[in-house]
Amino acid sequence: MRRVIILILLLGLMQLIALAAPFGGAERAILVFGFLILAAYSAGELAENFHLPKIVGYMVAGAVFGPFAGRLIRPAEVTALDPVGDLAIALIAFLAGAELEWSELKRRGATLVKLTSTELAVSFVAIAAVLLALRPYVPFLAGTNWTATIAFTIVFVSIAIVHSPAATMALLTETRASGPVAKSTLGIVLLADVVVVLLFSGALALARAMVPSGARGVGSLGSTIWEIGGAFPVGLLIGLAVVLYLRLTQADLFLFAILATFFGLEVARLLHVEPLLTLLVAGFVTQNSSRQGRGKILREAMERSAVPVFVVFFALAGAKLDVSEVVRLWAIVLPIVLVRAAGLWFGCRLGGRWAGLAPSETRYLWLGLVAQAGVAIGLVDVASTVYPAAGGDMRTILLAVIAVDQTVGPVLFRRALQTAGEVGGEGVGGIEMLESQVAGRTSQTG
Repeated sequence: MRRVIILILLLGLMQLIALAAPFGGAERAILVFGFLILAAYSAGELAENFHLPKIVGYMVAGAVFGPFAGRLIRPAEVTALDPVGDLAIALIAFLAGAELEWSELKRRGATLVKLTSTELAVSFVAIAAVLLALRPYVPFLAGTNWTATIAFTIVFVSIAIVHSPAATMALLTETRASGPVAKSTLGIVLLADVVVVLLFSGALALARAMVPSGARGVGSLGSTIWEIGGAFPVGLLIGLAVVLYLRLTQADLFLFAILATFFGLEVARLLHVEPLLTLLVAGFVTQNSSRQGRGKILREAMERSAVPVFVVFFALAGAKLDVSEVVRLWAIVLPIVLVRAAGLWFGCRLGGRWAGLAPSETRYLWLGLVAQAGVAIGLVDVASTVYPAAGGDMRTILLAVIAVDQTVGPVLFRRALQTAGEVGGEGVGGIEMLESQVAGRTSQTG
């Protein structure tokens, strides 16, 4: 009840300020930013009282007060806050890369490749099949010839199979989960992110060859290859620069992480390389090239201060979701969501069998792969730019699918972690486990 009262007071205060000082532009954007953080944080605490992930509360707050529902926040203000969302995504990407350890990748690399390739392939086929079955009712497929149908289906599905590293990282940080399900899910979503970006680039190139778009400003094959391949050397250099800083000093680590991430984001944009992949590589290099655990110290500092980052990202993501479109297109969206979930379930079971894993280890994996956000929304925008007519309808349906998956996915993943007994709150886990180990070693040496 206390959180509900806080939300009502925040809403009333926002309205009073707007009436007393009817300003706009940058000033109102700053006011909206502050209100959105406070409202989303309160909604996240409220969601926890109902045994729901906090990020669901963050998104609900963004959707309720956003331009498509409560309309307290205007579309122009959401657009003005896009740089804040981009920085949040970049920080999440850096943190996700820092969670990967080279020794773990060498030990489980083959397993992750088998799981990822199988679940992506099964999901791709399943979603493509349901689209073709619903062809007369899908706006961007109805009335097209088979060449255009196949081209648009390939582009659509290459986006629909993407996962959400942001949601995965947020849940793992919130629950302090540690175990096979948590580690495998994180490995799959990160590996799948790279694969999907490559797959989408190839799918878009194939689609443009089959159905010329005539759109200008779209990169050539060479620029696409550089956008992906160039992210690795650029991310390597950024990671090595962070490692150098850690060798010199360890002061103000979280502030430094924000500055380094912002710098890396701008460098990636200037060099026209994929920003998320660049920051992921930078985080990985930092974690695995730092001596005496300095990279781990930086990662822990970011994890302890990650809540504001997740609040901003998911609140803005919720503000961009149009619930009315989900309702209007439910007859198309619901089958895609259900078939995608079934593809994830069967793909993880099949991939686990191929990798030689016990059924108990793969039983809950698919639940952590349902959520979508971040990269998926970016790819949707690219597709709608290449094909303005068909891409507009494609964008509407995909955003509706993402809205459902991003709301339901975190709930399913948290349930999976709880059922698998990997939630830190049910024992000593995550950062607390590491701190207890360090304290124990210190007392022994002392």
